[in-house]
Amino acid sequence: MQKYEILINPKLLNQLDKDIWTNEHVPAVLKIGTNHYSIGLVYRGNVIRKKKKKSYHIIFEKPYIVNGAHEIHLNAEFNDRSLSRNKLSLDFFDRIGVISPNSTHVLLYINGYCKGIYLELESFDQYLLQKRNVPLGPIIYATNYHANFSLLNPEKELKTKLMEGYTIKYGDKKDFTNLENLIAITNTLNNEQFAQQISHVLDVQQYLTWLAGVVCTQNFDGFIHNYALYQNSKTGRYEISPWDYDGTWGRDLHGKKLDYDYIPITGYNTLTGRLLHFPDFMEKYRNILSAALDKEFTVETQSEHIDDLFATLKPYLHLDPYIKTNAESLDREKEFILNFIQKRRTFLKQELIKLS
Repeated sequence: MQKYEILINPKLLNQLDKDIWTNEHVPAVLKIGTNHYSIGLVYRGNVIRKKKKKSYHIIFEKPYIVNGAHEIHLNAEFNDRSLSRNKLSLDFFDRIGVISPNSTHVLLYINGYCKGIYLELESFDQYLLQKRNVPLGPIIYATNYHANFSLLNPEKELKTKLMEGYTIKYGDKKDFTNLENLIAITNTLNNEQFAQQISHVLDVQQYLTWLAGVVCTQNFDGFIHNYALYQNSKTGRYEISPWDYDGTWGRDLHGKKLDYDYIPITGYNTLTGRLLHFPDFMEKYRNILSAALDKEFTVETQSEHIDDLFATLKPYLHLDPYIKTNAESLDREKEFILNFIQKRRTFLKQELIKLS
């Protein structure tokens, strides 16, 4: 496991601790092997900022680009006793055909003090698109639960603006116009008009593949949060990618057990509901989900991935001062995840029959 060491003025570290909600980066140095990089450092996330083991957002300043990235995220994965659900999920999406951030576990030190095992996440930005050799285009984050593709917020109140819940990551304010158009098409057109226009603004096949991924991994937040929208400049159509998937594989974001049938096979949000109203789109979704259940979402396939991940983690568990996980509890969590996959897979296969 790669060792990362952050060197920072203690006064600046205390400054972050005094205002954990600040989004202003403070200067620091990141040492990886023999290389030293000037960085900006700040805490990231929402719930995790209140925990003892916090997550970090890093932007590279000198040099501006490191290994093809301008920024990275170091996730504490504090509420995930496996330390692996996020990575398992993002890797799963990648294997079924959805562009997802790369991730790898690292051992983090700050000023010589071991902060434990972290998951380094690639930022979903223009640099990720370049590394994937896909056309550049606007990227918009779904930053809260109002990003539900609806005219109403989760409290069933009329939104004051269609862009509630969204933040531009790459592009400018005019790029909101196209997303507003997608939401308007979704909510205001009749069925015939919707069927004619939706494929011009949305990569439906890709969206349904993403939907299958969220449904399999059972991310409760994933339908109205925890995603990025990318508008492919060559096709003009939106594609969707996952983000922050620690609340998956049988547990929620707090680490509590979720029943295997908690999320329905059709998921939930306004756009999904409209798409699956049409038999052709429903048939596409059935085929995509069925293929994922047969190939990737199986006990055998995921058991191999989990074994590889856990073999990497086990030698370093004792160095993490914030977790109680050991090799034995990690093995128990593997059995928990595999049991969830078995039950979830059986449930989804039964539900697929009902959709036919």
